[in-house]
Amino acid sequence: MKLHRRGFLHLTAGATLLPAMPRRGWAQAYPARPVHWIVGFAPGGGNDIVARLMGQWLSERLGRQFVIENRPGASSLLATEAVANAAPDGYTLLLASVQNATSPPLFPNFKVNFLRDLTPIAGIMRVPEVMVVDPSLPAKTIPEFIAYAKANPGKLNMGSAGTGSISHLAGELFQALAGVSLVHVPYRGNGPALTAVLGGQVDLAFPSLPSAIAHIKTAKLRALGVTSTVRSEAIADVPTISEFLLRYDASSWYGAAAPAGTPPDVIDRLNREINAGLADATLKARLAELGGMTIAGSPADFEMLMAEEVQKWAKVIRTANIKVE
Repeated sequence: MKLHRRGFLHLTAGATLLPAMPRRGWAQAYPARPVHWIVGFAPGGGNDIVARLMGQWLSERLGRQFVIENRPGASSLLATEAVANAAPDGYTLLLASVQNATSPPLFPNFKVNFLRDLTPIAGIMRVPEVMVVDPSLPAKTIPEFIAYAKANPGKLNMGSAGTGSISHLAGELFQALAGVSLVHVPYRGNGPALTAVLGGQVDLAFPSLPSAIAHIKTAKLRALGVTSTVRSEAIADVPTISEFLLRYDASSWYGAAAPAGTPPDVIDRLNREINAGLADATLKARLAELGGMTIAGSPADFEMLMAEEVQKWAKVIRTANIKVE
């Protein structure tokens, strides 16, 4: 998920406005030095913004700097490997995301196992994709689109941010549950895919909500449904796809993870502070600007989410026979 530079600066600038909290961390054994939080994507995207906003909160709460390190490449696999191989002492964390759940079946020979080699700390938030179509398409609702697609099998082109991306998988899951056949056209990111829909090169796409919301609000794109199981407050009049297709959920999500073997007391402390951040009105408002919703909970809750997502996307990838070349 990518945001325009202005939006990125606005959100990250907002992180500095978070209320200063008592630096209770100085009296604690952890952390005694800066913590490095690894993000597997370039600066400016949703992963990066979430890490920086929550990292600022943790820095204030714990009295030590949480340093955000961007290590983009291979759908976050490089970052995941770096954290999995780091010392399990709580000083190297991963900004975990849905890409960690989709990567195992796409890269079966990758030597790091996300569920085995990383310890969940806490979920942070979910951000939906959104199904958008060319406004000239004669379909204004999900049922109308399904009927139109069934009447024109294999004739509608679906753009995506790339093979194996969440926008691609969201479309594949839609096809499987709706019983329709679309032609996948991969691009290098949500931006080019959206440009293709805007220019009439493809008929629809499932981009991240933040990347598409401006086009939706100016009626340059027609939003048929969001991919989360609850409506987004940012476009509350747009229904969820699950209102028409039961079990449909293709949200992006973010959380924190550490190397396997990290001491439980460190995991518990980080979990408490992250959940406190998600309950803070100022930070919660900043995260809401990304168009998603927070997912506070225990390490076990986040572990369950990760396991369910790995299983779900593996089934979708196998059924659609998706291969990354």
